[in-house]
Amino acid sequence: MTTRPQSPPPDLATLTGVRSGKDSYYRAYVRSDERMQRAVRAMDSISHAVVRTLEGPRGLLEEVVRAAAAHLEAEWTILALSDGHLRGARPRFLVLGPADGAHCQPTADDDDLPATVRRELGAIRAGHALRSNDDNPWVRVPMTLEGRPIGCLVGLHQLEIDPVPGDLSVLRILANQAAVLLHTSEQYQAGMALHRRGQLLRDEARAHERDLEVRTSELRRVEDRLVLARQRELIDTERHRIARELHDSVAQYVLSAGMAVEVAREEAEQLGQEGAGISSRLGTAKDLSQQAVDQLRRAIYALHRTPSDTVVSLPELLREVAAHHRPQLVVQVRIEGEATPLPVDAGHEITRAVGEAMFNVAAHARAERAVVRLRYRPDLLLVTVADDGHGDPRELSRLLRLERGRPSDGFHRGLANIESRLVELGGSLAFRRARIGGVRVEMRIPLPLTPLDRPDIIDHLVATWGPAAGRLTDNRTKDGS
Repeated sequence: MTTRPQSPPPDLATLTGVRSGKDSYYRAYVRSDERMQRAVRAMDSISHAVVRTLEGPRGLLEEVVRAAAAHLEAEWTILALSDGHLRGARPRFLVLGPADGAHCQPTADDDDLPATVRRELGAIRAGHALRSNDDNPWVRVPMTLEGRPIGCLVGLHQLEIDPVPGDLSVLRILANQAAVLLHTSEQYQAGMALHRRGQLLRDEARAHERDLEVRTSELRRVEDRLVLARQRELIDTERHRIARELHDSVAQYVLSAGMAVEVAREEAEQLGQEGAGISSRLGTAKDLSQQAVDQLRRAIYALHRTPSDTVVSLPELLREVAAHHRPQLVVQVRIEGEATPLPVDAGHEITRAVGEAMFNVAAHARAERAVVRLRYRPDLLLVTVADDGHGDPRELSRLLRLERGRPSDGFHRGLANIESRLVELGGSLAFRRARIGGVRVEMRIPLPLTPLDRPDIIDHLVATWGPAAGRLTDNRTKDGS
């Protein structure tokens, strides 16, 4: 019968993991339990810090230093990067001092630290693999990232005995956690730098956009002026051509006809009583031919002149009208909306209507201030002239009704003239109370506008440029010269 060898009885050291040369295991067991509790507390503090993502890497690094200090019961604890590693990471080192940990702050100024702490910090930053030549009980654990050392976690412990391998394992976990955090910090700093760079580029882009908008607006104004200048050049060329034709051909024919009529009149006078009627009619024909020559001369004169107001837009014309009245009034011109090109004649008619309204303000309203507002809408052009005078909108409406039925007998018909210009454009005239206290004259013109239907270019030119010449002709007719 074979007997099976019996296993040795369980050893207390095997069961507890505590060995001692003394008779009692209790003291060693208590120290082991305390270390286990410190390790658990260290891991617990790190787990609490990891979930505080809003604090960034800095808060978690401080928690690592505090956990290491608590685990080692350290008087001083240092967490530092070696020079040349993770250049963008911040902070580069953290130092936790005794008691309340008032030195735990990211700073590159280590003047306030004790000499022994500065030496240890300098050894870490210099990249030394071993601790500094110091008799103090420093415990050093390297921080590694992707298998290469980048710094150290160091503590000046106050334990009764040197740390055991389990303590060093806890410190290595804390150190490697700190390495990952510092790498995250570097990435975070790089991301923040890119973010700031992106914001700067965005601000520069917005500034360039605003500058382009200003330049585009300037280019559009220049383009409009070039178009108007081209129109002026074409109009001037055609006017000069018509003037030459009138001078070289039509005027000569009319003069020749007048001379022929004069010869025929003299021959009719020689017939005596029988030719008296013929002579009278030929005299009338001579006077008409002379008037025709005078009309042609005025037309030629008007065609040779270059009106300056054919090369500016409606807003510029209104500003000229405002500038004309500024010695007597404080005048503001406000433009709203995108300007719509208008026929030249329509712009001039609107300008004359505004000028008539401004004259009424300066002459009759006893005003000190006026506001001319031009509003462009998709289907309407609204022009208003407001003042702070003593006018009454109802009284102006009554005067307009009276002027409509009054013949052109020399009395002032300013309101009727304004309305007639607007009606010719398909618009209307109204009077309201102005916000600044006086009267607001409202002129509404529907858009789009078509060129005005003028009877004849000669009539238009004579009516525009020849009023003085027309009065001179009337005086000549009355004088018989």
